[in-house]
Amino acid sequence: MSVLSTWTSVLTNTYGTPPVALVEGTGTHVKDEDGNEYLDLLAGIAVSSLGHGHAGVQEAVAKQAGALAHVSNLFASRPVTEVAEKLIARVGDEDARVFFSNSGAEANEAAFKLARLTGRPRILAAVDGFHGRTMGSLAMTGQPPKRRPFSPLPGGVEFYPYGDLDYLRALVEQNPHDTAAIILEPIQGETGVIPAPEGFLKGIRELCDEHGILMIVDEVQTGAGRTGSFFAFEKSGVLPDVISMAKGLGAGLPIGATIVRGAARDLFTPGSHGTTFGGNPVACAAANVVLDTMDEDFLVNVNEMGEKLRAGIAKLPQVTEVRGEGLMLGVVLEEDIAKQAVQAGFKHGVILNAPAENVIRLTPPLIIGEADVQEAIDKIAQTLKEVVK
Repeated sequence: MSVLSTWTSVLTNTYGTPPVALVEGTGTHVKDEDGNEYLDLLAGIAVSSLGHGHAGVQEAVAKQAGALAHVSNLFASRPVTEVAEKLIARVGDEDARVFFSNSGAEANEAAFKLARLTGRPRILAAVDGFHGRTMGSLAMTGQPPKRRPFSPLPGGVEFYPYGDLDYLRALVEQNPHDTAAIILEPIQGETGVIPAPEGFLKGIRELCDEHGILMIVDEVQTGAGRTGSFFAFEKSGVLPDVISMAKGLGAGLPIGATIVRGAARDLFTPGSHGTTFGGNPVACAAANVVLDTMDEDFLVNVNEMGEKLRAGIAKLPQVTEVRGEGLMLGVVLEEDIAKQAVQAGFKHGVILNAPAENVIRLTPPLIIGEADVQEAIDKIAQTLKEVVK
């Protein structure tokens, strides 16, 4: 029996039936159970940052699993402290601290709880933002179709138009002493790869400083080198109070991190939050490889390949705009054919994603090279040619 037929008979219908069953991968390419090969321009939704079958990740994971796979947070483990030290160094504040979890939703759930611990009731989140599927992270997600089936959600969350600093300031000044936190993504990924306008993060930082509000930046998708700097917020010259991340940090293994500094640093106290698997030594072994690999040269290559990919795709018929940063790109189309393009892509040997009806999202492995970029441009061109009426 094929994997796909088994899938439908044993799993809940949360995702529908996937189009293919993948069985192996090397670098930027994967194969399905029928032997068909695909250029992977999704990377598990920006997760497989070092590609598939990365030798360093394999070695580190196997070594740690053979030594000690799990201890819980009742005991200390060296891979965990090493990852925390490296993340703190990346943030650039030696007084910062890290809480580990298993996913981006959990990292944002922790951020939600930190906001509650300020004693202030209001959290301000962006319209169309996406922060996860747990009840707390979903409460901060500004997408009604995802929220509606699970109402009532935790209260106290109000929404502002993404990028509208004047609206946000007016919203804060209605009750400045009741506002605990403002949360945003530097680039809204699940709505069509929409970058924050120039100066928006800086304006929020100034607003938060003025009123003693926590600035929470969701780097779950944009972090770990995805946009060409380790954190996307670096390009804005700001330093948030709370940073959530996951996805590419584990290079395929489940890990989330909530980094806290300043007024947020000591809000968690013994017993106020916890997780059994968060900071798992095996996942942290993989994260250590990611952090050690993403040096300056690595990030330069992310930017260079991102620009080559952007430039090539922007010339294709039907493409009106390519937005985003580094290797997190949104290909905006003239027509609402993105989902048809995703399906047609399998025929042409390429894995794509459509977060909006007229947008193809590209988040390939960050190790992508020039030959892969050209292959991507050619295959996207073939795919679009097929679906354009």
